[in-house]
Amino acid sequence: MSTNVDFTKFFPHHDLLIEIGRIEMAMENLKVRADDERATLQPRLESRMVRLRTALKGLPA
Repeated sequence: MSTNVDFTKFFPHHDLLIEIGRIEMAMENLKVRADDERATLQPRLESRMVRLRTALKGLPA
C-alpha cells in the first residue's frame, strides 16, 4: 500500500498564502511611513492583495 502524496498541487496555494502574509505585513508597516510615501504605496499594496486573493479563490479545492 502506497501513501504517496503529490505536493505540487499544494505549492501554488502555499505560495499565495505566503505572499498575502507579506503584503499584510507591508500594509501594517505603512503606518510608520511618510504621508506621501503611504499615499503611493497603499493603493499598490491593496491592488496586489486583491489579485492574490482572487488567484487563491481560483485554485482548485
